[in-house]
Amino acid sequence: MLEDKNFAERLNILRAGVLGANDGIISIAGVVIGVASATSNNLFFFDRILISALSAIFAGVFSMAGGEYVSVSTQKDTEEEAVAKEQALLDRSPESARESLYQTFLSQGDCETEAEVKVNQAFSKNPIKVLVEEKYGVDMEEITNPWHAAVSSFLSFSVGSLPPTLAILLFPDPYRIPITAVVVALTLILTGYVSAKLGKAPVKQAMLRNLAVGLLTMLVTYVVGQVFHVNV
Repeated sequence: MLEDKNFAERLNILRAGVLGANDGIISIAGVVIGVASATSNNLFFFDRILISALSAIFAGVFSMAGGEYVSVSTQKDTEEEAVAKEQALLDRSPESARESLYQTFLSQGDCETEAEVKVNQAFSKNPIKVLVEEKYGVDMEEITNPWHAAVSSFLSFSVGSLPPTLAILLFPDPYRIPITAVVVALTLILTGYVSAKLGKAPVKQAMLRNLAVGLLTMLVTYVVGQVFHVNV
């Protein structure tokens, strides 16, 4: 049972990483294609694309990492507050803690006898653990770490930003935008496939949805670039 739980948690982490990479692919593809569309082929093209891509990558990774850190820190604070609250109740009045857990089991559908047996089992082993897990759904052994979430988002977004950035920089005009679009499309199909498999969702729908969002993003930024096209 524990092995199944740990495996599921690793899958969730991996799936979150794939989705982070997906964000990096789409975000950076939009930026580099927009800038490439707005810039004529000249001596400064490489510099403009590189600066734009790096700026977007740094903004993206720090935004995602910071957002994950704040979000998970809030979740961790809530989980730790639940532990502190139940520990205080247990220290102050063990009988009140027993009654609280008993009522929780009843609300979950257990009969009075089953609830009483579960409460006795909990208080004979680790009452605070059962109190927190049953009343709040918090696994005390798996309280979230905000730094893990932040680093994961930072790395996955960075990895996702590489395909569009390298494609737009390495290929010459007039092939760079079409080839970049193809590279991005292929990587989005791949991330859509992997995320669907990990999440046990319909694969075809996930791949098409992912591809559609990416193509729309690149089309919009390409059009914007054309509108503000410069020849210098």
